[in-house]
Amino acid sequence: MASPVKAFSNRGDKMKKLIMAITAGLVLLSNTSIANDLFVNELHEQCNKNHAKACSALAGKYFLGREVEKNLFKAAELYTKACDGGNISGCFNLGWMYDGGEGVKQDKFKAVEFYTKACNAGNILGCSRIGVMYDKGEGVKRDIFKAAVLYTKACDGGNVDGCFNLGQMYYKGDGVRQDNFKAVDLYGKACDGGVTGGCVNLGVMYDRGEGVRQSNQIALDMYGKACDLKDQLGCENYARLKRKMGQ
Repeated sequence: MASPVKAFSNRGDKMKKLIMAITAGLVLLSNTSIANDLFVNELHEQCNKNHAKACSALAGKYFLGREVEKNLFKAAELYTKACDGGNISGCFNLGWMYDGGEGVKQDKFKAVEFYTKACNAGNILGCSRIGVMYDKGEGVKRDIFKAAVLYTKACDGGNVDGCFNLGQMYYKGDGVRQDNFKAVDLYGKACDGGVTGGCVNLGVMYDRGEGVRQSNQIALDMYGKACDLKDQLGCENYARLKRKMGQ
């Protein structure tokens, strides 16, 4: 009996570390009059003057342990000050810390508050993450329709995790009208952005001929791309299809 085609069935974001968000905050800082490589004492001085971007950058240094001893509690304190001062990356990072309980007591409700604040101000990572929370019912009442709206906003803003999650919703008909054609398009965007689940699921669509003309070769290419990115499911599907094709 042939092995069944396997697809990623769950939604969720692929961000594993807060470092990604901190990096985004430091990139934001580099576009201002304050340079990334300022000494810690200069950042302290600017933060004490309520310069929110400096507080956010300083928080990143404490979180990563760069030029200072790593201190998650201090990082959370500084992200709070940054967020209160209008620094949106600070709000997102503070939400992430409450989400995971890093430097603060875990509090999904507070995480929702800060992700929402970030998203409403145009932070696409915040939109993607709050979408996941509405999708799963973490810190808020589960609302897949709201999740779909947020994933759409995230994807439109270039967040590939949002594209993958929205693709899952269109494939299953969760929170949106079921549409294989849209699922294919969204999986493609996710795959192009390095989300291996997007590559695997796009391969499955070509494998089955769902939303696209059936093509073993394109399916194999998609599985191979996922496998090259160290995705086990992609490797399994690649091996299965190779056997089926007699290669």
